[in-house]
Amino acid sequence: MRQLDLSPLYRSTIGFDRLFNLVDQASGFEAAPSYPPYNIERTAEDAYRISVAVAGFSDKELSIETKENSLVIRGAKEVRAEEEGSPREVLYQGIAARAFERRFQLADHVYVKSASLENGLLHVDLLRELPEAQKPRQIPIGKSGPKVVEGGAKAA
Repeated sequence: MRQLDLSPLYRSTIGFDRLFNLVDQASGFEAAPSYPPYNIERTAEDAYRISVAVAGFSDKELSIETKENSLVIRGAKEVRAEEEGSPREVLYQGIAARAFERRFQLADHVYVKSASLENGLLHVDLLRELPEAQKPRQIPIGKSGPKVVEGGAKAA
C-alpha cells in the first residue's frame, strides 16, 4: 500500500495541530529540513510561537506579513558597498545569506500577537481568539415559565 506524504501540510499550518498529531502518529512521517530552519511550538492552550533561524539578518532585512489565513516571513540581505581600498575575498561561506520566503497557513481566528529578533532567532507569537459567538456558553434550565437566555428573547 502506498503512503501519502502530508508533511508539507503539517509543517506549514498553525492551529490544526490536533488533527496533524493524529496523522503524524498514524503515518510515522518526520518533517524534512528546509531553509531557513524553524520550530513551531505551543506555548499555551491557544498560543503558539514560530521561531525561525535567521542568523546574519537584521530586523531591517526581514519582513512579516499576514493576509487572510496566511503568514509570510521574508528575508533579503542588503547589498553592502565594499570598503574603499580593501576589497573582501570570502574563502569559505558556510553561513547562508540567500533570500528566503517562508509561508505558513493559519487556522481561522489565529492572529500574530508580536514578533521579536534575538540571538539570530526571529520569534513570531501567535494567538487563537474565538469570537464570542463561537465560544461555548451554558444555557440554564428552568423549572417553569419562560426564561430569558443571555441577550436573547423570551422562550415560549
